[in-house]
Amino acid sequence: MKRLLSIFAALVLTAASPAPVPHWTSAQIDRLNAWLLAAADDGLGSVTPEAKVLQDRLAGGDPAAVDVEATRIAIRLLNAYRDGCCNASLRSGWRIALPRWTDAATSVADAVSADQLEQLFTRARPSHPFYDALRRAYARERSPARRATLAANMDRWRWMPRDLGPRYLLVNAAGFEATLWEKGRAVSRWKVVVGKTKSPTPVFAATVTGVIFNPWWEIPSSIAAESVAALVRNRPAEAARRGYVLEDGRYRQQPGPGNALGRMKLVMPNPYNVYLHDTPSQSLFGQEVRAFSHGCVRVEGALDLAATLIAPQPGWSRENVDALVASGETQKVDLVSSIPVYVTYFTAEPDALGAMRYFPDIYHRDRGAKSPTEDGVCL
Repeated sequence: MKRLLSIFAALVLTAASPAPVPHWTSAQIDRLNAWLLAAADDGLGSVTPEAKVLQDRLAGGDPAAVDVEATRIAIRLLNAYRDGCCNASLRSGWRIALPRWTDAATSVADAVSADQLEQLFTRARPSHPFYDALRRAYARERSPARRATLAANMDRWRWMPRDLGPRYLLVNAAGFEATLWEKGRAVSRWKVVVGKTKSPTPVFAATVTGVIFNPWWEIPSSIAAESVAALVRNRPAEAARRGYVLEDGRYRQQPGPGNALGRMKLVMPNPYNVYLHDTPSQSLFGQEVRAFSHGCVRVEGALDLAATLIAPQPGWSRENVDALVASGETQKVDLVSSIPVYVTYFTAEPDALGAMRYFPDIYHRDRGAKSPTEDGVCL
């Protein structure tokens, strides 16, 4: 009867995927078992009980049944490392695209055949330093609420590209912070202001190709309808004083000290019209919770950010940047090499010294976050 069940399971697994069921060596079974136990510290405790299932199958003494069960379990574990375990509902609105993974069944079959199971799971698990810090904190934490938060943020890292690039900007809207990363290290940090709860900053990725100094503000129609259009129509003198103009049916704001974009704006085309830029409202950076914008990301020390990004180009020291800004001239400066920017939402993240920080869930995106325990029950 057991033999018939093993054959049936093999047929089901094969039918579900074109990949064949590989033969597992005892050493590979041991490594799979170790990864299953380690997964508990990755917030994947609901997968960990599969270790006992695997041991029970081994005790049955049927090699074909062991191959089928080990393959099924490895596929489940691989998918958990790639996509998470219990927090899929939090992925709504997360618009950072991942490279397409190879089918999990094919990946497992190939890895077992090539004896590269370790490499398979290592590549699937995020390797970012922030993920490692979350994992260590999760292993130590005993508070169910904190564990749920840590697990949710580890899942968010699973929804990030595994290779973010050698140089990139990471914006954390929940932490009100932007960080420049180079060669795997955070080299600079800036406070930011993000969208109000009624106009939250979206989660997305873009590419920064340049900087515009002394930018014009092309006013979105929704913002124009709120106040600018009426101001231009009813109080033209005040509108002119504030730099608002109506040209060819569109509202714009001239460069100047009162321009909503401040003295610089990053060139980072995206479908949300959300950008990193300066602001004349510098006092907002003194607030602990900085959710005041219509969705864009306002940067404290924006000229420092701009100068840092274009520093590799000859002739663009901070002094040159300050001189250009003082001239009032609008000028676009292209980066020698474009860099990715990831606008994210992490409610737990380590500080510069590695201590875990917990941020207010300003957009209520942690609602429903779950932390699987080792027995598979989600808290």
